Formats: sequence, structure tokens, C-alpha cells
Amino acid sequence: MSRKLFSISAVAALLGSSAIAEVPNVSVDIAPLHSLVASVMNGVGVPNLIIPSSSSPHDHQLRPSEAKAMQDANMVFWMGEELTPWMENAVETLSSNASVTTLLKNDATSLLEFREGALFEAHEHDDDEHDDDEHDEHGHGSHDPHAWLSPINAKAWLDVIAAQLSSYDPENAGTYFTNAASTKSEIEMMIAEINLTLDPIRGGKFIVFHDAYQYFENDFDFRASGAISIGDASDPSPARIAKIQKRIRDEEINCVLAEPQFKANLVQTVMEGSQANTNVIDPLGVGLKPGVSLYNKLIKNMAQSLADCF
Repeated sequence: MSRKLFSISAVAALLGSSAIAEVPNVSVDIAPLHSLVASVMNGVGVPNLIIPSSSSPHDHQLRPSEAKAMQDANMVFWMGEELTPWMENAVETLSSNASVTTLLKNDATSLLEFREGALFEAHEHDDDEHDDDEHDEHGHGSHDPHAWLSPINAKAWLDVIAAQLSSYDPENAGTYFTNAASTKSEIEMMIAEINLTLDPIRGGKFIVFHDAYQYFENDFDFRASGAISIGDASDPSPARIAKIQKRIRDEEINCVLAEPQFKANLVQTVMEGSQANTNVIDPLGVGLKPGVSLYNKLIKNMAQSLADCF
């Protein structure tokens, strides 16, 4: 045993400490982004996930272990305060010495503006037609923060992630960029597969629980007809519920999509008196193992949930 220890020590002395790459300690806010970072780091290191998939990122309560992961991190990747306003202070205080990458503020990100109203009206501003929650729904910024649901954004972020990791750990830069290129190819194949899944139901009408899906809808050219709740998933007003109920009845909506993190009884309320089907769609990866494969599984599962609802 002592000979083995001596052998390792001797090799380390011969090589010099500079030959041993310092792998960054990385923390990531949500599981889909964590999956992309894990893909780029594959074979080098494993990032820490801050917000479990079972928790809504809009109002998650930071646990001690999650706070420690942020405090110990050399690098932090997060979406931004538009998605997790509570996390802004944590990033500034706990991760003050870390390199922080905010994806919603990165030039590589294609952003979409929030949609207006329960039925996604095109920028109507008649106070008589808007209920109070619609006036406040953009309180954390004008852009929809659910940008990870665009595979096009995900592909662009892989290069950003590889570049940031390489700046800290240049000795593994080749691995980071090779992994990024490989993951982009996998996402491109996934996009083709999802289009095949959605082609038979294009033109169908569906309502979502909260307005989180327009990046997915935009990438795959399949638009929702409205949302029960606003973009931050807060409770809808009675007026908003009434609008959604009327839309479901009048336009013969085929599908109403619930989410595992939010109140199922609201979905049942808006469906009263309709013949619409319902299913659960998951934008975060509840039940999926965090890591390299989560992102593609998440997006494919969303497409399949939508197809099954019809």
C-alpha cells in the first residue's frame, strides 16, 4: 500500500501540479439547463442542480444544501431573475466570487415577448377588456423567461457553456467543445423526430396551464389558444377563468394541458361543460433523472404529451 502511495506521489511530482486540470465546481439553477451543462462537462465533471424539477422555479425556497452548492461554486449558470426573481439576491451574495452566466441576458439567446391576456390577444390595451392580473403579469420583465423550451436556444447555449467552461479550465477545452458539437447533433435529430410526432395533429387547438410554452410552440409551429394562468404561474382571476371557459366552449378546444407542479383543480374548473381531453405536460423534467439525457427526454415527452392529448 505504501509503495502505491509513493508511486502516485512520485508521478505527481514529476508531472507538476500544473499538469492536473482544475475542474470547475459548477452550479446550475433548473434541470433542463443543468442537463445541457452536464452534456458539455460529460467525462470531465458533474454540475450541481440547485432547483429540483418537482419545485416551481418561480417561487422555490432555497434549501441549506442548495445554498452551499451556490456558495462553493466557481461557476454558476442560471436563466435569470425573470424566471427566478428570488434567486437574484442569492447569486449576488452566495456566488459573489463565482463566474456567473445569465442565459436570458446572453446575446446568443433568442427572446420572445410575453403574450397578452388569457387568450393571447395581440397587444390589446383596452382596460375594459383586461382583468387585473393581466396588467401585472410582466412584473419581472417584458420577455418570456421559459427560453429553454426552444431547442434552437439550447443549441446556441451549448457553445456559450463550452466557451465559459474553457475559459476556467482550458486544458479540457477540446472535450467541452467536442461534447457541445455532439449534443447539438443529438438535438437536431430530436427536432426531426418531434416534427414527425406533431405532424398528424397540427391544426388542433389546445390550452396550457400557464403561459410557458411559446418557445416550444414557435420552434415547432404549433400554437396554443390560451393559458389558464399567467407567465409566472400565479392564480388566475375569476374573469380570466371565465374567458378560458368561453374559448373552450366556443372554439371547440381539443386539449387542456395541466402541469405536475400546479393545481389540478383549476384545470377541472375551466373544463366544466366541455368535451376537451386533458393531459399533463412537464416543462422541467419531473420524474426524469437529472443529467446528460434529461433535456432531450423532456422535449420529446412534451411533444408526446401533446400528441396523446389529441
